[in-house]
Amino acid sequence: MEYSDKQVQIMEIAEILFAEKGFNGTSIRDIAEKAQVNLAMISYYFGSKDKLLEALFSYRGEHLKLKLESMIEDKGLSSMEKIDVLIDHYIEKVMKQQCFSRIMAREQVLNHTGITAELIYQMKKRNQELISRLIHGGQKKGEFKKNVDIPLLMATLIGTANNLVATQHYYREINNFQSKTDEEFQKHMKKKLSQHLKKIFKAILTNEE
Repeated sequence: MEYSDKQVQIMEIAEILFAEKGFNGTSIRDIAEKAQVNLAMISYYFGSKDKLLEALFSYRGEHLKLKLESMIEDKGLSSMEKIDVLIDHYIEKVMKQQCFSRIMAREQVLNHTGITAELIYQMKKRNQELISRLIHGGQKKGEFKKNVDIPLLMATLIGTANNLVATQHYYREINNFQSKTDEEFQKHMKKKLSQHLKKIFKAILTNEE
């Protein structure tokens, strides 16, 4: 679905507030004041806070879905190359969308029922189905091992990337990277995380060293 610039602005403000205060702790009035729009405009565009959250999940999730679908169909890449692209794309997504990642992390811990829980479940289910297609394709070609625990493999990717990005200040301090500029540190962290996850996935999926 295409969103107008104003809709995107409202969703991005809502995203910041949901990350800071939680979905239940944020009111439509909070969003309207922060976005400098009136309540009627939010109602006109989205209808309710629940529908606004659904739109945010659609907005953030659609790009990853399209990326996965196009990658699965790309006959110019080997199965392992597709996994490498997936890893780099996910790391980039987490680093650029830190507020959305915080919403996902917070809501998964605090809320197991309700609109957010259902949206998270549907997003995870859809993404796992697409990634399963990718891995099963590699297995059919003999490029990947059989009996791969795909949910656990995805938990490794998502958990490792999200945890490192969320706690990057500790990683920076412990490894004495205080002298690096923020840009240098972000590049270093992205590179190391990418290398680490690709080694893990290669070891789990293939017989190569």
